[in-house]
Amino acid sequence: PQGSRGELLLSLCYNPSANSIVVNIIKARNLKAMDIGGTSDPYVKVWLMYKDKRVEKKKTVVMKRCLNPVFNESFAFDIPTERLRETTIVITVMDKDRLSRNDVIGKVGPAASARGGGTLAVPPAEGWHLGDSR
Repeated sequence: PQGSRGELLLSLCYNPSANSIVVNIIKARNLKAMDIGGTSDPYVKVWLMYKDKRVEKKKTVVMKRCLNPVFNESFAFDIPTERLRETTIVITVMDKDRLSRNDVIGKVGPAASARGGGTLAVPPAEGWHLGDSR
């Protein structure tokens, strides 16, 4: 669709016995070209948020000149059960720039998805998510 920033395939799995969540960043497709040459150098940042404060950040490798990158990277975060309801995961697809500030291609987070225990304490789920620059 016109104006689309692309899609990100990811999965989340909360393990209550280990008090951890695993975020799998699988791949993206049809990312918006952010560079003059008609491509992007995408990578994905995953933020663990508690009470709207950034707690921990992890990120994938940068895929150079690619609009359909395959990441296949997993990140584990420790989340005690008592903090689960106030914990949010924010996932941002970024374009790495050498000479200027990195650009946001799209974002999946509190404004784009549900929050709290119901989202994180579910069986493994995988799906494509639309990006949003906001």
